Amino acid sequence: MNDNTGQTRQAAVTPFDTAKLDRLMEEAGIDVIVATSKHNTQYLMGGYKFIFFAAMDAIGHSRYLPMVIYEKGAPDHSAYVGNRMEGAEHQNNPFWTPSVHTATWGTQDAAGLAVEHLKKIGKTGGRIGIEPAFLPSDARDLLASRLEGARFVDATHVLERLRAVKTPDELAKLRRASELITDSMLATIAAARAGSTKMEIIEQLRREETNRGLHFEYCLLTLGSSHNRAGSPQAWVEGEILSIDSGGNYHGYIGDLCRMGVLGEPDAELEDLLAEVECIQQAAFAKVRAGVAGREIIVAAEAELEASPSAAFTDFFCHGMGLITHEAPFLMTNHPVTYDGIDADKPMEAGSVISVETTMLHPKRGFIKLEDTLAITDGGYEMFGDRGRGWNRGGA
Repeated sequence: MNDNTGQTRQAAVTPFDTAKLDRLMEEAGIDVIVATSKHNTQYLMGGYKFIFFAAMDAIGHSRYLPMVIYEKGAPDHSAYVGNRMEGAEHQNNPFWTPSVHTATWGTQDAAGLAVEHLKKIGKTGGRIGIEPAFLPSDARDLLASRLEGARFVDATHVLERLRAVKTPDELAKLRRASELITDSMLATIAAARAGSTKMEIIEQLRREETNRGLHFEYCLLTLGSSHNRAGSPQAWVEGEILSIDSGGNYHGYIGDLCRMGVLGEPDAELEDLLAEVECIQQAAFAKVRAGVAGREIIVAAEAELEASPSAAFTDFFCHGMGLITHEAPFLMTNHPVTYDGIDADKPMEAGSVISVETTMLHPKRGFIKLEDTLAITDGGYEMFGDRGRGWNRGGA
């Protein structure tokens, strides 16, 4: 057993596929990874996340910077670098890494401990994989100044690929997140009345998600003919529609769906407009299964969209999801988030999870959208949170 001094224990039992990570590191020319993002350190630590910094990283003049160090082919050389208070977490539920350094209060002392560990395992001059977007400049400067001969390599892609196919436990968490968000959104729509403001409805959703065990992250809400999804004093009026798009976190895994509401009964035009959105979604769903290139999903949906009477103001989007809202597979380029659709021509893998969404910005009737979460299987897909996909009545 080890403590926060960094002493090592016996053989490591890793919570992830080391053979896959070793292969990805070899392909990328990386000898050792120093992961620093919250989502990747959480993944590499088997789901562990320190609650004290769950909402905010800043403390004093610096910030919390967890690190997981993994050497290719040598999991017994792995280390976790964390805050001084995490020694108690390790005492109660020992971390898997053979070395644990819970002695930091900021970025530079975390980087200093990483340097000491890299020296100990003889990897000060190798090719070190980092996450540039999640490594503060002062920490990187310290690493560079003390690791003479080291070459820093972007490990973002390696870690994204490692997480792309979900385990049964991860799929269960994503399913649960989606189910709880769907329940919360439907309850919120039913509770809203004429005169309920956007801020009140958003607060209602926050309570619904929190009471169900989710960590509320955001709510994008529209009322009536407006396309503005930010909170405001705007009130819901009889006969108007509502779109509610929310992200909630369940044990580190994100749920992200959109459902529609109406105050009163939907007229024939509203029924037709939502049916157009549904037809585009179904065209995409029909192509989803393991082995199919992601581009086929997009082509099928966009063909249906182009034939729609509302094509001029309707958009289709598809993206991977899991620990974060946009992760592998990456299927569309800069649409709307800035990244390349590098997986569009690759076969989809069973166990990957995607979000499929169609958004109509109707000039008179408002913001009409469905967003659904699908887990890819060998025979097709499993949809998470598959309820409330029609017009849900407010004031019920």
